[in-house]
Amino acid sequence: MDHPEAPADAVPPPSAPLVLRGRAVGRDGRTVRPVVMAVLNRTTDSFYAPARVPDDAAALAAAERAYADGAEILDVGGVRAGNGTPVDEAEEIRRVVPFVAAVRRAVPDLLVSVDTWRAGVARAAIDAGADLINDTWAGHDPGLVEVAGAAGVGVVCSHTGGAVPRTDPYRVEYPSTDDDGGDALLADVVATLRAAAERAVACGVPRESVLVDPTHDFGKNTWHSLHLLRRTGALAGLGFPLLMALSRKDFVGETLDLPPEERLEGTLAATAVAAWLGARVFRAHDVTATRRVLDLVAAVRDEAPPAAALRGLA
Repeated sequence: MDHPEAPADAVPPPSAPLVLRGRAVGRDGRTVRPVVMAVLNRTTDSFYAPARVPDDAAALAAAERAYADGAEILDVGGVRAGNGTPVDEAEEIRRVVPFVAAVRRAVPDLLVSVDTWRAGVARAAIDAGADLINDTWAGHDPGLVEVAGAAGVGVVCSHTGGAVPRTDPYRVEYPSTDDDGGDALLADVVATLRAAAERAVACGVPRESVLVDPTHDFGKNTWHSLHLLRRTGALAGLGFPLLMALSRKDFVGETLDLPPEERLEGTLAATAVAAWLGARVFRAHDVTATRRVLDLVAAVRDEAPPAAALRGLA
């Protein structure tokens, strides 16, 4: 079937703008830039070693550095996403909540997200000053979004294909087409994210504070994650701010046959593609490099001016 070509100068529409606690994130006057969400894990076993910062002083220094390098959000995690040492709720709170309070005091302009699937952790983190709850396990605890809604903070709605917390995918399958001959994987992701986002709004989360995340690697193989990356535009059209968590993930590593320590270039390539296609927020281990890529894409999209435009003028 032939498809009409888009105009040569067409710029894909962006996803919806993000607002957290009344703050338009990524907007400065008429300038709009994609947002960097820096990763900081209060763990000893996360898959990318430089992101493991269990020491309090080192973690606070890392938060300050992330803000100075251009991150507007800090995503704090207390439990490795995949298989690993068991961490109960009390230990997760011990790792995360006092640190959230410390960041709130030390870097008040840095928005704080907490990566958790547990409602109890979310409640304690919000009480300590968290602005966003990043539920990477797609509503496994249905009470989490209710906690976020009651407090009026933001929430990330995810897609994991039904996977339960701390499990790695194994022989995950989605039909290649749905009953109407369409894209079954994309349809599943879109339907799941739309339903979760609308439930979050119904629970009291402001619509502009609900992010959607296709959640690359979670409940997916590398082919699935690559496919969702190329279909970013469809996800950007859901009507909610679109989060992409691409940084050094396995789909990047498997595509290039590289370990986590060598996945920066692949991550940045994926980041540029997703930013061009309209993603709004990028969860990243490498803040400076990600910020520079996103600023260049924003200039190409004509959403932000060059920092210095002197060539041929001076």
